[in-house]
Amino acid sequence: MNWRLLAIPASIVPLILMVFFTHITLDDLLSVGVIPFVLSSAAVIGKVLLQAYRFKYFIRKFIGHDVSSFSTTISARLGSEFVSQTTPSYIGGEIVRIAWLTRRGVPAGRAAWITTIEIISDVFVGTILGIISGVFAILNGGYFIGTIVVLLSIPTFTFWFLLMFFSAKRNLQLPKLIEKIIVKVLRGERGRNLVTSTNKAIADLCQMSRENFTFSSPAVIKTFAIGIAITVVAFVLQGISFMVLVNAVGNGIPPISIFDSVMATSASTVLATLPITLGGSGLAELGIWAYVANLDAIPSLQDIVSDSHLSVIVVWRIASYHVPLVIMWIALMRLTINKDVVSLRKKSSKIDLSDPNEARHHSEGGNRGFNLDNPNNSKGQSSVRDD
Repeated sequence: MNWRLLAIPASIVPLILMVFFTHITLDDLLSVGVIPFVLSSAAVIGKVLLQAYRFKYFIRKFIGHDVSSFSTTISARLGSEFVSQTTPSYIGGEIVRIAWLTRRGVPAGRAAWITTIEIISDVFVGTILGIISGVFAILNGGYFIGTIVVLLSIPTFTFWFLLMFFSAKRNLQLPKLIEKIIVKVLRGERGRNLVTSTNKAIADLCQMSRENFTFSSPAVIKTFAIGIAITVVAFVLQGISFMVLVNAVGNGIPPISIFDSVMATSASTVLATLPITLGGSGLAELGIWAYVANLDAIPSLQDIVSDSHLSVIVVWRIASYHVPLVIMWIALMRLTINKDVVSLRKKSSKIDLSDPNEARHHSEGGNRGFNLDNPNNSKGQSSVRDD
């Protein structure tokens, strides 16, 4: 798809505009140094790999077994993150992960549950850190940026908390208006089938929610606690990525503690979730600048272009976003190529199965393989592995 090739150049546009319209020079960007740049990129790559491991951990615990090899699962999570990082509000990667899981025999509802619990982990940790950073900004005189961060964090936290609460109490369905639009757009039977399958997936998701949000099992509590702990460490690594760059520059820029850096990057993440630009490009930089500058009012253009932190912020964005994005793109290409290879093999198999004996042999083998990987074989057992 063309967007796979255009996403990375499009995300660079805000950086080019920032450099073009400010006092930043190439020497300013290079003043950070190679080693701090590499350490910053490594910290964010560590964050993304932790998120990938969390994905595998949730699969193991909630499905009951691994659906693929360790490297393939990590690669699938990295590839889906490319989609998230190149769309507004970081959405889209969940669809890739659900599709990847369902192709491996996981029911749609369970696949949606895995991605939902990932979202809940990120939202809960991200919004709580965002609220804390907003409060600290207000206490330190950054009334404008602090208020914005808090006002953006609270509704997001509330929405997902209510969704979690109501999904554990009752079966949710698509709103009737949405159903009518889908049926009308897809014209008849195809639309009705999509509505039916979507509502069934939502019902399965609600069932998983009821099974796990009761917290009646120590295994469930342990799984959520470990997932949240992994997410917290991932956010800390994001903060470290900014800290090492600021503290390496000098040039009159005061050093920053790891706590302040985590608060700054958390505030940046909250602003970047606004559905305005691809992957929050421009918004992330503006958010972290406003937090570091302790913004107490609407800034003028001169305030922005003359700030000493600007060159560090540009380098941080390159190290923390564009470098990992290349790795995610490679993982996505690998995922896509593997999918295309599987499709070609299926087409080839259909041609080769013209012999009835070969067709019968292939059918028996395929049924055996499906039964081995079918998560429904464990129906009636606990939703979470306790091992």
